[in-house]
Amino acid sequence: MSEKTTANPASPGHASGVRPLVLASTSHYRRMLLERLAIPFVTAAPHTDESPLPGEAPRQTALRLAEVKARSVAPAHSNYLIIGSDQVADCGGRPVGKPGDRAHAQAMLEGLSGKTVVFHTGIALLDMPAGRCATALVDVRRKFRRLSSAEIGAYLDCEQPYDCAGAVKSEGFGIALFEAIESDDPTALIGLPLITLTSMLRDAGVAVLAARE
Repeated sequence: MSEKTTANPASPGHASGVRPLVLASTSHYRRMLLERLAIPFVTAAPHTDESPLPGEAPRQTALRLAEVKARSVAPAHSNYLIIGSDQVADCGGRPVGKPGDRAHAQAMLEGLSGKTVVFHTGIALLDMPAGRCATALVDVRRKFRRLSSAEIGAYLDCEQPYDCAGAVKSEGFGIALFEAIESDDPTALIGLPLITLTSMLRDAGVAVLAARE
């Protein structure tokens, strides 16, 4: 299991009394988001099968996998708070997966052109010492523009988003794919809803806004 210690070098310090924290993710973007909170954490690679269960709704998949990812790294982090997160795209109640390659990404985005897709982001905070796991779901509704094949091709040339749900990389050029975006937590766009996470951490005794040492 890979593990990396992460801190925000731009911050003057960290909240005093912060509990040990691990992000169960190898995502560069989730790590960068969590660094915004300027609290120390480590990362660990979750080992999970991300396939939906038979008959499972997309929102249920996102919530389940967020917790599964957190629990998958728990044996090596028995004294930690563990963050797990997963995002599933939902078009009309059907999951939209990760394309894997350019041909599938092109076909996927052509099928989503002009449609509204809900991106469900599940988040779990597993409190190992307390034996509790809090979960939440944050939805982002995205209305795709009507996209030409050439526009989709230009986007794919730039971003190559083949490992992203719905072939969407919102933190980059992918923002140009949309006509409108609706969410209570804009960081959920990138896969880690910080507004929700801050509340969950506070409930677990981590004062993100505490005075810095």
